[in-house]
Amino acid sequence: MFLKSCKRYSALMISVLLMCMLFGCGKKSSEELSAYKENMTDFYNKLSYYNTEINTIDPEAEDAPAQLLLLMDQMNEAYKQMAEYKVPEEFESIADISREAAEYMQSANEYYHLAYDGEFNEDNEDLARQYYERANSRVKVMLQVLHGEIPEGDNVIVTTQEAGQFSTIGDD
Repeated sequence: MFLKSCKRYSALMISVLLMCMLFGCGKKSSEELSAYKENMTDFYNKLSYYNTEINTIDPEAEDAPAQLLLLMDQMNEAYKQMAEYKVPEEFESIADISREAAEYMQSANEYYHLAYDGEFNEDNEDLARQYYERANSRVKVMLQVLHGEIPEGDNVIVTTQEAGQFSTIGDD
């Protein structure tokens, strides 16, 4: 009798421990996912702000290059910060893309400075624009993935998983 109750008690304890481990992992994953969702929402809001500010710069203004470079510096910092976010395992496929986007934005920023600091250099401006477009194409792919869409675009290769093996960031 004593052995039987010990086995039941052990089985019950093991079950409780397993349930705690399972639910605890889910909660951690859910917390990581929520934090990532919030961070990425902030990132995309910043990009929207920078886009609006860049589009309101008067190209004829004497300080237009300085205004652009200041916004590019701020945008570059936002990209660096975004690349440092811990990507939850549900979206680990975009971790490399976020780093690439940050690297391209860093290059864009450097070339914009080379183009506009001092005497204007059209070749550097063209390189900056190309890097800027590459950075933005990557954040567009990331946004599509985060919204549960199948990414589209030039040089986009999609590898799918079986249904139920992934989830998207949706409204809670």
